[in-house]
Amino acid sequence: MIAIIMNTILDFFFGQYAEYDTIDIVLEIVAVLFGLLSVLFSSFNKVWVFPTGMVSTAIFVYLLLKWTLLGDMMINGYYFIMSVYGWYIWTRKVDATHVTPISETTKKEKLYSGLIFGATLIFVFVVYRYFDKWNHWTSYVDTITTAIFFVGMWLMAKRKIENWIYWIIGDVISVPLYFYKGFTFTSLQYLIFTAIAIYGYFAWKKHLSNNPVIV
Repeated sequence: MIAIIMNTILDFFFGQYAEYDTIDIVLEIVAVLFGLLSVLFSSFNKVWVFPTGMVSTAIFVYLLLKWTLLGDMMINGYYFIMSVYGWYIWTRKVDATHVTPISETTKKEKLYSGLIFGATLIFVFVVYRYFDKWNHWTSYVDTITTAIFFVGMWLMAKRKIENWIYWIIGDVISVPLYFYKGFTFTSLQYLIFTAIAIYGYFAWKKHLSNNPVIV
């Protein structure tokens, strides 16, 4: 009886992987592990967030392109590009001894965040329509989460504390979304991301309180 229950549970969570190539399963697990490392490094305010994130996103770009999940693929492609940009920003010297510090968004950056969000919504919608993928409710959710994550990644690259708010919102949405799509490992990744993002927000907030930045 216990064996039947366990098999039912395992099939519910991981049954979809029966149709996947072994290499794709291995790649997803590797990408998830590097993704977790990236978010952990980010929460600890360590520049290693970017090289580990680049490994994760590069793998996901390949997998998501193969699985024709265009919105998710664009998110990861954008992450990769912004990781290069963020790596530069985080290590750039603002004076002789200090690199770019954690800070709050300015009014101009809030405006840019809104523009990035709106432009992303339009862009993803056009892509989905062009490839005739605007045919399921997940397309609507993909479009919104893509816009949320685009803003979050841009703010993280600029070392803005508000990036965590976008990550938390996007992660919470992504947990059931990826599970519904059949990517259990990725869904679990976003569940852990949510917890880390909450921790990261309060850790950065504490750091900013102890090291105020005048903008």
